Amino acid sequence: MLKIGVLGAGHLGKIHIRLLKELSDKFEFVGFYDPNDENAKAVAEEFEIKAFSDLDELLDKVDCIDIVTPTTTHFDLAAQAIKKSKHVFIEKPITQTTDEARKLLALAHEAEVQVQVGHVERFNPAFRAAIPYFDQPMFIETHRLAQFNPRGTDVPVILDLMIHDIDAILSVVDSSVRRISASGVAVVSETPDIANARIEFDNGCVANLTSSRISLKNMRKSRFFQKDAYISVDFLEKEMEVVQMETLEGEAGPYDMVMEMGDGKPSKKIIFDKPDIEPINAIKEELSTFADAINNNSTPIVSLEDGMNALEVAEQILSKLKMNGSIMESNIVR
Repeated sequence: MLKIGVLGAGHLGKIHIRLLKELSDKFEFVGFYDPNDENAKAVAEEFEIKAFSDLDELLDKVDCIDIVTPTTTHFDLAAQAIKKSKHVFIEKPITQTTDEARKLLALAHEAEVQVQVGHVERFNPAFRAAIPYFDQPMFIETHRLAQFNPRGTDVPVILDLMIHDIDAILSVVDSSVRRISASGVAVVSETPDIANARIEFDNGCVANLTSSRISLKNMRKSRFFQKDAYISVDFLEKEMEVVQMETLEGEAGPYDMVMEMGDGKPSKKIIFDKPDIEPINAIKEELSTFADAINNNSTPIVSLEDGMNALEVAEQILSKLKMNGSIMESNIVR
């Protein structure tokens, strides 16, 4: 049984605490650390768990640690844990900068510990159901729109929302990024609240990403186009559908939908598929796979390298926005 502790007991931290306690077959929950004494006392009473007043004391009592704190603290906390040979789960964005992420990568390799990054949409059941259908998508379009909430507006929308789609796309497209262009507007905060980015890959794939936190409605949809197939993933509603085409063999059935290709080419039969999606708690699932990666000494589904790659693309998008005069300098915090 893996002994685990949590660093940070804010809104998301409390969710992690509850889920880790539910995963009693994977983890023994030891306690948590939060520098806010008042909040720590309240959370300790709410969940009937131990609040540690000393970070080192907690680290010495666990095998692994779950970091759910502001991004500004990620590097220092993760480095402390790794230097004590503790496995680390760390929320996204992994660190403030890719330079910090590279330093963590070196530390993790030296300590031979597992580090998993909390890009939770990889565990969304709709996205997981779509994975078997992906076959070199060449055009991807994403829309991640949210109604305004003051929480999170101290960071650009790229790090607040778009980074989810960046990570998902990088996990699907097996190619290096060739070129990035972007534009964005700060409407109600000091950093962009709505932004669009175009990512071009060496294999010819193009991804067009739009994120907004000033929308009138919530939307989290991605569309993937590839040879003879269109795949739609609704992360919010947890639904997925596939439209595929295959060469028609023989005569079409009475209910078949057929596309005539012309010029003597074989007709295509259109097949619609909307698989049933088994509901799961994505955060609980990612924490469970973190335990599996430690126990099996295997690479986590969302590795430290994955988190670093997503942050690197996000940084390039931010750089393009700065070049366009669309963004003001800001600290990256969660």
